[in-house]
Amino acid sequence: MAANPSAHPIEASAVTTLEPKSGGAEYDIVLKPLSHPELDDICIEDELFAVGRNERPFDSYPPEIVADLSRRHARIFCEYGAVFIADLDSKNGTTVNGVDIQQKISRLNDGDEICFGRSLSWRVHLGRSGRTERGAPRVAALTLMPHDPAAGLQPLVISRFPFLVSKADDAFARYKEAFPHQVHYLSRRHAHIFLKGGTPFVEDLGSTNGTFVNERRLDEHAVALKDGDTLAFGGHHFVYQVVLQAPEVTLDPTVTRVGPAAAPAAAIARALPPEVAEKTTFVAAADSFLDIFCIDPSVPGEADAPDGEPPEAEAARADEGGPRRGRRATLLAEFRKAFHGESRSARGSNRRWWLAALAALLAVAFAAWWSGHEGRYLKQLMADGDYAQASQAAAEALAERPGDVGLQSLATEALLKAHLPQWLAAQKAGNFDEGSRVLARMSQQGAGNPELQPLLRELSWLGGLQAFAARRPQADAPLRIFSDEETIKSLLAWWDRDTAAHQRALARIAAHVPEFSGPYAAALSYLRGLQAENAVYLAAIERLKSGIANELARGRPEAVSGLLDEAAQKYPRIQGLDEIRRDLAQYLPLADALRERRLGALAAAAERARFATPPFQERMRQLAARELPPPDLMRDYAAVTAAWRRGEAQQALSALQAMQKSGPWRDGVAQDAARRQALLARYEAALKGRDARGQEERLLAFYGSADPLQDAWFIERLGAELAARREPVLRAAQQRIARAESLWSEYQVNGGIEQGQRIEPGVSTRFRSQAGLLSAAAEAQRQGLRVYRQLQADYPAQWNQLQRDIESELALQRRALIDARAGTLAPALVKTKLDMLGGGDER
Repeated sequence: MAANPSAHPIEASAVTTLEPKSGGAEYDIVLKPLSHPELDDICIEDELFAVGRNERPFDSYPPEIVADLSRRHARIFCEYGAVFIADLDSKNGTTVNGVDIQQKISRLNDGDEICFGRSLSWRVHLGRSGRTERGAPRVAALTLMPHDPAAGLQPLVISRFPFLVSKADDAFARYKEAFPHQVHYLSRRHAHIFLKGGTPFVEDLGSTNGTFVNERRLDEHAVALKDGDTLAFGGHHFVYQVVLQAPEVTLDPTVTRVGPAAAPAAAIARALPPEVAEKTTFVAAADSFLDIFCIDPSVPGEADAPDGEPPEAEAARADEGGPRRGRRATLLAEFRKAFHGESRSARGSNRRWWLAALAALLAVAFAAWWSGHEGRYLKQLMADGDYAQASQAAAEALAERPGDVGLQSLATEALLKAHLPQWLAAQKAGNFDEGSRVLARMSQQGAGNPELQPLLRELSWLGGLQAFAARRPQADAPLRIFSDEETIKSLLAWWDRDTAAHQRALARIAAHVPEFSGPYAAALSYLRGLQAENAVYLAAIERLKSGIANELARGRPEAVSGLLDEAAQKYPRIQGLDEIRRDLAQYLPLADALRERRLGALAAAAERARFATPPFQERMRQLAARELPPPDLMRDYAAVTAAWRRGEAQQALSALQAMQKSGPWRDGVAQDAARRQALLARYEAALKGRDARGQEERLLAFYGSADPLQDAWFIERLGAELAARREPVLRAAQQRIARAESLWSEYQVNGGIEQGQRIEPGVSTRFRSQAGLLSAAAEAQRQGLRVYRQLQADYPAQWNQLQRDIESELALQRRALIDARAGTLAPALVKTKLDMLGGGDER
């Protein structure tokens, strides 16, 4: 018969109530109907609110209203001072502000709109009730007594709620060796027990083999548990009788599986018969609703058994070779065989080896004595508090006997007691580098101890969590995009891979070094806050990053600004958005120049661009690989630009003319050559017209089209001429700006350029007129302001805003036309309309 697992306390995760864990007033939650205003408001007062077509108040609604609801649709609950909604894999889904959260958890904020199914929607109103404390539920403990004493189960005492029934939890996983088939009939998320108005309820979580109360299988409803009820999970093995108790037990709700719950266990044990208390599993803390309602992915090799009656446990089978013999029995048997062989000749032969066998026996006896002596020596060092000497001696002994399990345990305990206080002191002081060095020394000294290394990995992870907490002391502190979320995801992923194993390992460290318990409990309390953060803010950050990447890939960078504005409004704790905006400001002229194949503007924008955020860095790599001009062309163009900046105009133009002969970018080269030729003509006209009338206009035309960086040589040569005519040139520039204001006002009064005018199959008179107004306004404003900036003259701030408005409208109209080129309009017609708008060759 399989032996019962040894009794030991097991703790679950943190308690969940409607008040914030860190203090403060509790939430009042009201759902106000939107899609059906005739319905009454829903006021949520319980710790857990069930949404389903057969749940109150939904079961009283007309059938056509709740047609889209599933029986187990969603749950609303409060955790860590925040309100959450969890979709329970409903058929028609759940949305929050239009975002699908099917099989997810989402945080609710005041004013959010939630929708169940396709059209059943409410507005969420959250308020603080003003009560800083709330009376705790009266039921303090619930005992599940095994219904059949012969089933080999232990009583299960639950003193905090909610409690998750799971085959992965220690409360049931501990029976895997004794009753593997029966444990297999439990689900990873089988059921949970929670309090509602001080009464314990049990709810099945969609398990394969069901949850039964008094032999009736639960459907989608939670059922209240009464004293004496029969409660079964998965069939006929895990069957318990419910016993309700109320012992005076005080627990710290922030501690999550920190170690043995000695005081609570003892208090509850006194309420039980001695023979029962001795074999009782105590669940001293609670699971989190965030954990319970998180959709748990299937684990390979751990699928639930099929629905139906579970088979009885298989009878234990004896080994085929009979009882296993120990080393001493085996050795004695060999001696008997040596002295009493089946034949006389064999007996004579074996006797020749008896001295060797006796020597081997003596060697074994000596080794056993020495091992015991060594163990006593190590234990004495530990008793004397000489942990450093004990850890050193244990390491040396392990080098000789690496497979000695008992020695490994002693070495682990000694090394932790010798060095962990140093690690704790370094962590407390915020010297995390020193903490890492302490762990490195421990790893080096315990290199031959396979039992120690997993514990050091736990400490390394915990050190990383504490270091992160030192930078963000509060779990709800601001989050820096592209930095903090990656650290949080890494910390949570490591913990979630095997939470139970991590808890056992860290509890073992706390058992060896009690002062470790406090920092461990604080760290795990902080971890719970990060888990709540992960459900809300990290999800929002991932959506934002995905949206930015998608808009850049689609050639719609202007849409990124809207995404950033929305994120800043909905999630004010996200930091780092300004860096994205700066990258966007650099990227927009580059994208425009690339789209319009303006080689000069493209080369200038690429030269100036210094992207700091990953989406724009990645997009630049993609453009360099597929869309930007080839490196040899950019190299030749750089040589042209260098010659132009030296004033070698004819040499630069000749090189550009040669570059136009072939290649996919010959049209862009032609555009740039035309711009430089026109600028050179204006420059020469200004040089020749020094004493002629209209020189101010010639200077204005030149400076209005010159680029301060690309055309610096030519600007410098006309500097004296411009200085001599400063006042007349500024008056002419002011007149240009006044003309731009007039043209822009007329363009707006006429209603701008509408969608229908852009996509018409020809060029209408209205489009031609409006495009002319917009193009002329942009050109006049651009020329006038460029002269003022060139002469470093003061001008009204509204001129800058006027230029931004005109340029923004011009860019919008050009992008809309370019998008139309991929749709219904012929490319030639689009090019004609773009030429009318202008703005593609002077920026």
